[in-house]
Amino acid sequence: MNQHRTTHHTAYWTYNDHLELPVIVMVHGFRGTHHGLDLVARQMNGYRIIVPDIPGYGATEPLECEHSVENYVSWLNKFIKDLQLAEPPVLMGHSFGSIIAASFAASNPKSIAKLILVNPIGAPALKGPRATLSKISSAYFWFGSKLPERAATKWFSSNAFSKASVTAMVKTNDKEIKKYINDQHKKNLSPNTNKRVISESYKASVSSTVRDWATGISVPTLLIAGDLDDVTSLDKQYELADMFPNASIEVIKNVGHLTQYETPVEVADAIKKFLR
Repeated sequence: MNQHRTTHHTAYWTYNDHLELPVIVMVHGFRGTHHGLDLVARQMNGYRIIVPDIPGYGATEPLECEHSVENYVSWLNKFIKDLQLAEPPVLMGHSFGSIIAASFAASNPKSIAKLILVNPIGAPALKGPRATLSKISSAYFWFGSKLPERAATKWFSSNAFSKASVTAMVKTNDKEIKKYINDQHKKNLSPNTNKRVISESYKASVSSTVRDWATGISVPTLLIAGDLDDVTSLDKQYELADMFPNASIEVIKNVGHLTQYETPVEVADAIKKFLR
């Protein structure tokens, strides 16, 4: 059973909320909320899971400053400190959350025990196998940023764009899983329509990759990759893993960038194996 809590303007959800359990803090991706990691969190018996909505998304208010990687890292540092945990937690990030988590790990190595990066952004989005689609996305977000706030809200709430994004990333042929993912995106992405937040965080998501910090991350690290991920191809994920001083990689077959939706059990099993 998950519980909703708030600390210093950050809304977060907890699972297996027993203080004696080892803690994993999970950071979701661009335009997501804690809902995106719910299926994985529910598989993590034996661990206390804490999943915040990052600033500007879900139930957490936007930052007063720019929504840059640096400022998201500052927020995460304060959030973890405010939890007042007995031991440093394991930190996990998915997609854009992997960028935030990697930057945090490089600058705060004593604040976490281990690092887990799920579908990490391991290569520039505008140069990957989906470069054309990424450029179309950039044009979409750029155009939205130029609209008046009311029109931008309608633009960024487009179900058509959300469905197209899911179609591009989902690899399963299971109609029920596809429907679930589309429903989740429709329900949880559409409300996140603050023009400033979306524009600034999108810029942050395509301006950095985990490679920018990999060589400086000293904590044990696990990369979880989908072998069909078009955002960062598998060969680039292996290259990324080799850049870390102490990292291993777990590859999940027949899945793309949304492993947390398509294969949550496999993601959870990889995490448990790594932490054991």
